Amino acid sequence: MYKTFSELKKVLRKDTYPHKIIKVALLGDTATQFLNVALKGTAKTEGFGLDIFEADFGQISRQIMDPSSEYYEFDADYTIIFESTHKLLNQYYKSSDFSINFANNKISYVEELYNTIQSRTKSRVIYCNFPIIDAKVFGNFSNKVESSFNFQLNKINYLLSQEIAVQRDNFFIADLLSIQNKWGRDFMFTPSIYVNTEMVISIDALPIVAHNIFSIIASLEGKFKKCLILDLDNTTWGGIIGDDGLEKIQIGNLGIGKAFTEFQYWVKALQKRGIILAVCSKNDEDKAKEPFEKHPDMVLKLDDIAVFIANWENKADNIRKIQRILNIGFDSMVFLDDNPFERNLVRENLPNVCVPELPEDPAEYLEYLYGLNLFETASFSENDSERTKQYQVEARRAVDLESFTNVEDFLKSLNMVSAVQPFNSFSKPRVSQLTQRSNQFNLRTVRYTEQEIENLIQSGKHYTLSFTLEDKYGDNGLICVIVLEEKDKETLFIDTWLMSCRVLKRGMEDFTLNTIVEKAKEHGYRYVTGEYLETAKNQMVRDHYQNLGFIFENNRWILNVNDYQPKTVYIKNK
Repeated sequence: MYKTFSELKKVLRKDTYPHKIIKVALLGDTATQFLNVALKGTAKTEGFGLDIFEADFGQISRQIMDPSSEYYEFDADYTIIFESTHKLLNQYYKSSDFSINFANNKISYVEELYNTIQSRTKSRVIYCNFPIIDAKVFGNFSNKVESSFNFQLNKINYLLSQEIAVQRDNFFIADLLSIQNKWGRDFMFTPSIYVNTEMVISIDALPIVAHNIFSIIASLEGKFKKCLILDLDNTTWGGIIGDDGLEKIQIGNLGIGKAFTEFQYWVKALQKRGIILAVCSKNDEDKAKEPFEKHPDMVLKLDDIAVFIANWENKADNIRKIQRILNIGFDSMVFLDDNPFERNLVRENLPNVCVPELPEDPAEYLEYLYGLNLFETASFSENDSERTKQYQVEARRAVDLESFTNVEDFLKSLNMVSAVQPFNSFSKPRVSQLTQRSNQFNLRTVRYTEQEIENLIQSGKHYTLSFTLEDKYGDNGLICVIVLEEKDKETLFIDTWLMSCRVLKRGMEDFTLNTIVEKAKEHGYRYVTGEYLETAKNQMVRDHYQNLGFIFENNRWILNVNDYQPKTVYIKNK
């Protein structure tokens, strides 16, 4: 799945236009020129362009601490700080008496870098943690010697997560240590190249490291995987349910069945994290569902699956059905199937769907999938675990709609209610997550971290609104986010208007506009203005403001509050 460094260089030579340019500062204590190239090539394969400011190596402190430095003149969207374990070891050797405070001092230094950046810019910081160098000064006993380098190094990696990342919304860790654990130190590091070039990442490892770092940026920019589609026979369990029968399929703790069981545990963990699960199987539906319902060793249950499609039709067509039900992009889907024919069929017909080349041996499935890091995320909230249930409910709504000849009658029958509130500490994680995940119904596609949401809450120039939606089928949770900015004493500007596509065609757009106008009148504004900034994915809202009655003047959409007639909706305030 990873391109080689040579292939990434070729990607950069292709004459393609990225849909977004992102400004990235790359600050390192060793040579980063090739990492720069690998990052640009990786970004281009994902449809992004990177404008990278690369400081000379060894200038991290100067660039960040000096307010007049080239780094601040560049004004990066993201700052990548790459400090190597080799330089860390040199610092340790030079420290007095190999102090037990070495790790704490390093963490204080990283905190100072981060706080300085945040006080002067809006840049998000991606900090690379430290792969292991075991100098064998103490051997295994180093784990009992607090002043040893190994002890201090492990402590630094722990404190980076516990003391900085967990507590600071704009700080993200690129996990180079996990890459080393997966691929090995000899793969990641070539001593002769380091000695002669100051480059600590091998040419072979560069694409993997670049992918790992850029996946953080991509997730913050709204590009990530939301849905895992599973084949069943010889993918989710061993054997063929239609031929072997319920008793003879392979799952459990014996033999190869253990591989499938552990695979299911991983899938279950993804579902709990918020990844949508779907089934796409060539099977009779009753046979395909039987293990989920009756087999005592099945980890996955039908309640874990948002959309279950089992028939004898073309799998590409069935994935299209899944996409229509879930209303998400094909590029946010991953399809796992043991059969090379089915994999190639989906790749050819649905090129935006990610189709990993599963190993022939099911025992190798998980290690292979771990290495791909398919499901990177930049946020997590309690609501994520409810996502499967919400999509299952949405599928029932879609079926019931077909029984109504009149859409208005259907909307009335839903008994919809919405709770409208300003952003608060409870909704902040979900609001931030929606800004990062929503691509289609998103007028300006502004992404916010939790810290930036907190800044909006405290701002005297902004009004924030979050909307939930509940109906007779269930609670959709928080599904709409509005940020209003005062431009002058008469005008409110819609900085952000985004909605979950799961609630389209229920009048939520009209209900939201009614609420915005009420807010404008309440505070004495005469005009509400909006803007549409086109991206590769949000063309569905190109005519949004026009359809709502806004007038286009001077490159903005304008609505006169006093002339506005509230729109008819079938949603009540909760």
